[in-house]
Amino acid sequence: MEAGAHLSRACSPLSISHCRNTISISIHCPLSARAAVEHNNERNSRNKPAKTSTTRTKTGHVQTSTTGTRTGHLNGASNRPKLNSEISPHRAVSAVRLMRIELGGAFADLLNEQGKGSGDNEMGYVERTIGFRTRKLDDRDLRLVTEIVGGTTRWRRYLDHLILSLCHDESTFRNMEPLLLQILRIGFYEIVKLEMPAYAVVDENVKLAKAALRLGAGNMVNALLRKLVVLKESNSLPVPKVGGDNRQQARALAIIHSHPVWMVRRWISYIGYEEAVKLMTWNNTDPCFSIRANIGKGFTRADLVTELETLKVPYELSEHLDDFVRIRTGMQVIKQAGLLEKGLCSVQDESAGLVVKIVDPKPGESIIDCCAAPGGKTLFMASCLNGQGSICAIDINKGRLRILEETAKKHEVDHIVTTLNADLCALVNHDDMKADKVLLDAPCSGLGVLSKRADLRWNRRSEDMEQLTNLQDALLDSASTLVKPGGVLVYSTCSIDPQENEERIAAFLLRHQEYRVDSVDKYVSSSFVTVGGFYSSNPVKHSLDGAFAARLLRSS
Repeated sequence: MEAGAHLSRACSPLSISHCRNTISISIHCPLSARAAVEHNNERNSRNKPAKTSTTRTKTGHVQTSTTGTRTGHLNGASNRPKLNSEISPHRAVSAVRLMRIELGGAFADLLNEQGKGSGDNEMGYVERTIGFRTRKLDDRDLRLVTEIVGGTTRWRRYLDHLILSLCHDESTFRNMEPLLLQILRIGFYEIVKLEMPAYAVVDENVKLAKAALRLGAGNMVNALLRKLVVLKESNSLPVPKVGGDNRQQARALAIIHSHPVWMVRRWISYIGYEEAVKLMTWNNTDPCFSIRANIGKGFTRADLVTELETLKVPYELSEHLDDFVRIRTGMQVIKQAGLLEKGLCSVQDESAGLVVKIVDPKPGESIIDCCAAPGGKTLFMASCLNGQGSICAIDINKGRLRILEETAKKHEVDHIVTTLNADLCALVNHDDMKADKVLLDAPCSGLGVLSKRADLRWNRRSEDMEQLTNLQDALLDSASTLVKPGGVLVYSTCSIDPQENEERIAAFLLRHQEYRVDSVDKYVSSSFVTVGGFYSSNPVKHSLDGAFAARLLRSS
């Protein structure tokens, strides 16, 4: 979590709080308010009757209806049997997860709920939302949930285009209740993108709609999915034509590649039409993940490879970092084997690892990580110190700092890492708090990690960029005061947007002439080095998350 205070826009339904690498945007509306109330009351009032429940239509209109409980049960679901073994468990869980994501749930956290005991947790959410449980999730179900939730979120705009095209009229789609829409999205995704057997997809999603909602909902799912199957088999799915002026082209591309129109237009402006299409294609591919061996605990990459081979998890050695390997499948197996829990390794993208290489932590140095939680870079830097030196991890979120402290113990670097729960901007001019090196991994739009964080594309607005850059400027100014004379300041983001990257450094250097750029070419390979001497990882070019870093030297 980044240091800094919660930001809110006056007289606006939108608020921003900044977290490590990204910001979290909340839209304050009747639906999300209801979700928050129900989430907070779940433990205390599961059996209390409620007068009404609120549903938002696709146009933002609000409908209220009488329900049996406050827990989200639909249409008298609390009166149904608690176990329904006929319903596909992965589809029920996926529908509920997608509901939670649209109501403000953390996408990454939801996708990571795959550890021990998560099956019971999932069924608890399902029962509280639709009123019954299915059979327990097995490993195959969990993998399908991850695939369906990630894919359906990623392809949301395209799927909605198909659903709208097959509805009798636009109002049918616009007024569709949220759970029904999620079930349809799942079915459309399974048929169009996963190419699952059509008969099974239709049958299972119809069952879910009938059980969770009502007979009429099941009939609608049946009709629309069967229409879709006919169109797909005849290769006549409705696809918008890319033509007309720039705005019309962007709208068509936004549907075809399932991105917001403003992002498409922005990327075409910055990198051109062809590169923008390549980037969107990358964002829609299944991500691979990188794992870092914890050398600070004496666990080398060779040891990690031995473990992966024993577990029969396919891997590739990183071309850029000696302690990293890449995997596309098998994360669940690694978790169940306890490698993460024991602190032997961490999940960390190579783009983030390269930022640590640019910091270049050396034994005996003092380092401040200004916006530290959840602590991936902090722990990597600590492992590089060989037990000598210190890292102060600052963050405004006390809960996430606590997690960092616990992880530092597992990694056996807690004697090096100390934490400070504080607002970075409140630490300005603290003469007793100076370090040899300071890392500011700033809150950003996250436009470089849309492959892994499929939900981010739907949680960003073009008008938020100005507020973000103002925050980045303020944090950079504050971080610069913590660097000793002759020391190093590294500014990094997980964004590929010049406004958050090169433009922020240019503005900073105008305000702080005591700093100058130190080219990163001594720390990373030339393919990552920009003309200005900065680090930039390109998702399409490097097959990594998009990231940026600038290494700045303070005069003596």
